[in-house]
Amino acid sequence: MNKKSFWQSGHKPTLFGAFLYFDISFMIWGMIGPLSVIIANDYPMDPLQKANLVALPVLGGSLLRLVLGFMSDYIGPKRTGQIGMLVTFIPLLLGWMWVDSLEQLYMVALLLGVAGASFAAALPLASQWYPKEHQGLAMGIAGAGNSGTVLATLFANRLAQYFGSWEAVFGLAIIPIFIVFILFSIFARNSPDRPAPKRLSQYASVLKQGDAWVFCAFYCVTFGGFVGLSNYLTIFFNTQYGLSAVHAADFATVCVIAGSFFRPVGGFLSDRIGGSRMLMYLYAGAGIMLAGIAFLPPLALVVVLLFVGMMCLGAGNGSVFQLVPQRFGNEIGLMTGIIGAAGGVGGYFLPLTLGNLYKLTGSYMPGFICLSLITFCALTLVIMMQLKWRNSWMRPPTPVTDEAASRIGELKVDVH
Repeated sequence: MNKKSFWQSGHKPTLFGAFLYFDISFMIWGMIGPLSVIIANDYPMDPLQKANLVALPVLGGSLLRLVLGFMSDYIGPKRTGQIGMLVTFIPLLLGWMWVDSLEQLYMVALLLGVAGASFAAALPLASQWYPKEHQGLAMGIAGAGNSGTVLATLFANRLAQYFGSWEAVFGLAIIPIFIVFILFSIFARNSPDRPAPKRLSQYASVLKQGDAWVFCAFYCVTFGGFVGLSNYLTIFFNTQYGLSAVHAADFATVCVIAGSFFRPVGGFLSDRIGGSRMLMYLYAGAGIMLAGIAFLPPLALVVVLLFVGMMCLGAGNGSVFQLVPQRFGNEIGLMTGIIGAAGGVGGYFLPLTLGNLYKLTGSYMPGFICLSLITFCALTLVIMMQLKWRNSWMRPPTPVTDEAASRIGELKVDVH
């Protein structure tokens, strides 16, 4: 399939709207990660308390993804997205005008999870417009909205310093979410081929299928690794390398960019060579990079390792969701919520793992070794499942068309 056939096969305004909704929601979801270093000046925290603060939005998103996934199936992903954005105004207003203690800040952080739950509406909204052969790229483009994390790490601390208050950043975030709400309402449309809502008994039956739990494990590692590191890297650079709040967030931004923008690449390549094969390469790459980071090399080298590792995790997100519509095409809204929740669980425990082991040992080495071992366990699982899936539902990679083969032949002639 060529690029032109992809753009003709779906609904571009909806894909654009889903991306915007996901992007700005991720920006809001990830704000506390970089801001935590500045917030600690007002509310002193030990390493575990910092980790808990940046992990709470991920926990809230994990729980609420189930809710928004259910709503997407019953009332449609567009209306669900609109409701999600309206509810997002609540924690932003509270963070701007109400927070006066660390406990209240924890509450706001948890409520910010509604922004992270946007995943469960944005991806089905885009996916339902595209045929199976283009699911990887469609889900990858919509899912590239996790690039909103880049906006958070790049601008949150700068705005806090400019306005002299981290609370002001919450108030400023209301402006872009309001604009996106208007654009989303205008451009996005539910697919006419949207599956009929499922009964609650059907929801329970999906969870009885082993493949659903396997996908949850895959996404727990790829997305959990990406979002957990995205939220924690500013703390890591500040603590381990003594960087200022702004500079620590800048280095985190470099790493987050890799995970964000390689998600559609992972989906695109998975359409060509197969999602499970792609995941094998990506888990291996991420595991090796995390093992290298565990030795806490100089700053320049650790940024390179984190960049490549986050690139593998981000692309892995696209690969997982290239496979999901093939196996659960009629339950994509539900499965997006369930699998997204599993990813959120991984993102919640990653900062806690790093923070707790750092508090116990005074080093980040044990935490990154643990993350590397988990990634290699995921690699083992995907190898095992690939052998089973090949003989059942797995679609073979998109074959090379006659036209493409002809062009390849011409290129070979030109080279010789």
